[in-house]
Amino acid sequence: MASLPHISVCICTYKRPDLLQRTLEGLENQQTNGLFTYSAVVADNDAEGSAREAVEKCNARGRMQAVYCMEPQKNIAMARNRAVQTAGGDFIAFIDDDEFPIGGWLVHLFEALQRYGVAGVLGPVKPHFDAEPPRWVREGKFFDRPEYRTGYRMTWNQTRTGNVLFSKAILKGDPEPFRVQFATAGEDMDFFRRMMEQGEVFLWCNEAIVYEVVPPARCTRKYLLRRALLRGSNFSKHPTERFTNAVTSLIAVPCYTVALPVLALFGQHVFLRYLIKLLDHSSRLLSYLGWSLVTQRQT
Repeated sequence: MASLPHISVCICTYKRPDLLQRTLEGLENQQTNGLFTYSAVVADNDAEGSAREAVEKCNARGRMQAVYCMEPQKNIAMARNRAVQTAGGDFIAFIDDDEFPIGGWLVHLFEALQRYGVAGVLGPVKPHFDAEPPRWVREGKFFDRPEYRTGYRMTWNQTRTGNVLFSKAILKGDPEPFRVQFATAGEDMDFFRRMMEQGEVFLWCNEAIVYEVVPPARCTRKYLLRRALLRGSNFSKHPTERFTNAVTSLIAVPCYTVALPVLALFGQHVFLRYLIKLLDHSSRLLSYLGWSLVTQRQT
């Protein structure tokens, strides 16, 4: 009798043991409907090994096997590569270390992948606030992400690794599918772009929900503005549509700059939403000149 396919759920983490603990606990009770088996791989991007204890506690509970590995050099792409190298499953899932899934997360992803016969499936990431955030955060929906109907075919710039399942076979034995020059962000979209150029198809499954923990420290203007600058700083590393993207940013920057005083009349959440767009596009332009105003991911 053939054995069931196995899913390796990969988590890359950096100094977030409490959040990682919640992620692992959410994974321990995943439904499988007898379709697959699964385990976790935790790639610790902290040279001090801050994630080791959470993995040991998970294994001590005995509800799910978790494999620990370390990538001491601080680089999110290298951490993802270490996780892939350690993963022994037929399929690889990624979930972020500040996220936790619903009980049917994996089975929804797996069933959709099998039903549509595609390389991979992505799902929604919804914000979870342990404490009530400021009103302007709710109104601005700064932590909300786009959602699509189940079966929707993704484009590369709609993708991310916070909630995804894909067949390991698409890697074709490549031990480093994530490019290390994307040291702080953008390595996931670059990965999906290259996979799609090879003909792989990725769809959306709107039922496969995970929640992202948004602590009070992230509900600040400073955090959101720094995140925009970091996101834009990696944009020039994508080799496709460089001219179009540069022209778009050249048009956007003066337009947003002129509009901001008027937008402020509609509330601080509206003003901030477009200030974030302005900084994003400004950072993109600076990146084409080789300048980065923010170079480190925020925890």
